[in-house]
Amino acid sequence: MTGAATRCPWPGKDPLYVAYHDEEWGVPEFDARALYEKLVLDGFQAGLSWITILRKRENFRRAFDGFDPHRIARYGERQIARLLKDEGIIRSRAKIEAAIKGAQIWLEIMERENGGFAAVIWKHVEGRPQINRFKTTARVPASTKMSEALSRDLKQRGFNFVGPVIVYAFAQAVGMVNDHIVACPRHAACAALAAKVPVSLFRDKP
Repeated sequence: MTGAATRCPWPGKDPLYVAYHDEEWGVPEFDARALYEKLVLDGFQAGLSWITILRKRENFRRAFDGFDPHRIARYGERQIARLLKDEGIIRSRAKIEAAIKGAQIWLEIMERENGGFAAVIWKHVEGRPQINRFKTTARVPASTKMSEALSRDLKQRGFNFVGPVIVYAFAQAVGMVNDHIVACPRHAACAALAAKVPVSLFRDKP
């Protein structure tokens, strides 16, 4: 367990948030379905705090069929109505419809593009996690040129709720960038995981 004295300060003392920080945040994720789930949840976070979404994550997974894009892509008005009545999730029609549309786009990408959805995401960091060395969370940016480019890419494909700030939070969470402060033991742990990623994985080649 990461020591509280040096852990990134943002989880505070909330056990759920601490566990998320210590076990998930910043770990490189290459599974296409898991990336879709995280992108959808970050979209639902828009205007809210991540801990709000994290506390409802299991409800979201139940309501959205385990975030299986194949099933979500077929959702119609009956499923939307069901979700809008579900008090365990964020009941926003716009965000629900964005999740459905995103599932449909995800299926198209998986069928037509080499490397699938993971490649679409990871090519923006040339297939390897970027290791930052921020000493305080005050130095961590809200968005970067990378997240702006990824945001444009996703928007052009038809995704919604994928602005540069949302997308950068997504990139931090799935390990595209390592934004643990350097004093946090998870910085070294995630850097070690990044070092194991093959150099050529999902690199955007000219």
